[in-house]
Amino acid sequence: MTQPNERPLALVTGASSGIGYELARLFAADGYDLVLTATNGELLERTAEAVRATGAGAEIVVADLTKFDGVESLYAAVTALGRPLAAAALNAGVGLGGYFIGGTDLEAELNMIQLNIVSQVHLTKRILPDMVAQGSGKLLYTASISGTMPTPYESVYGGTKAFLISFAEAVKSEIKDSGVTITLLLPGQVDTPFWHRAGMDTNKLGMGEKAAPSKVAAEGYEAMKAGKDRVVAGMTSSKVIGNIVNNLAPDTVKADLHAADAEPGSGLKD
Repeated sequence: MTQPNERPLALVTGASSGIGYELARLFAADGYDLVLTATNGELLERTAEAVRATGAGAEIVVADLTKFDGVESLYAAVTALGRPLAAAALNAGVGLGGYFIGGTDLEAELNMIQLNIVSQVHLTKRILPDMVAQGSGKLLYTASISGTMPTPYESVYGGTKAFLISFAEAVKSEIKDSGVTITLLLPGQVDTPFWHRAGMDTNKLGMGEKAAPSKVAAEGYEAMKAGKDRVVAGMTSSKVIGNIVNNLAPDTVKADLHAADAEPGSGLKD
């Protein structure tokens, strides 16, 4: 890692692949040193190599953020560097698709709540006071346009993202004069392992067109740099849904529209 104060320091969670990997590369290219975390150390090393190739420093922290001690160990690793955290991309998250009754697994849903909600609150509670105390800092949360609508066949996942949006907006209001900015990144469909891991290979969303994670990350990163409140990123269709349809249509309509694309097997139908 570079000597203190030579370069700003940023944290990226979920940095092993997808949007997190691309965000790490953007931070590094922009002059930041990185603290990178995920559960897969081998993939994290790949990210670290990409970061170091730019001349940036990279610290790897393998941590399970679904566990209280995992979040605490990550924060301890950041503070042990003795450098102020200039930015953080709280990107770690998982999805889960399927019928709520008879389809999805309760333990998997509770673990998703731990990662998508509890770890976000926990880590924010640790790093945000430091940023406010120093009078500067940037937070970027990877939410989803799913958090702006009811999401049948992803009922718990959409709920976790709705919580994250509400939480981020509320905290942002509380600290609006602090010098710290909070930005929400709301992607639509992105070409990452998310869909397979979520068990959504056969629905229209999982089988349809997707945005490149590099594009989504770049849009989120630029919005964070500019201190914007939020950005709907990715495909044009996602931006129409996130910026227009979900602001105008009633929840019952949005739920039915999402159900048609998210129902298991919908991508296999004529």
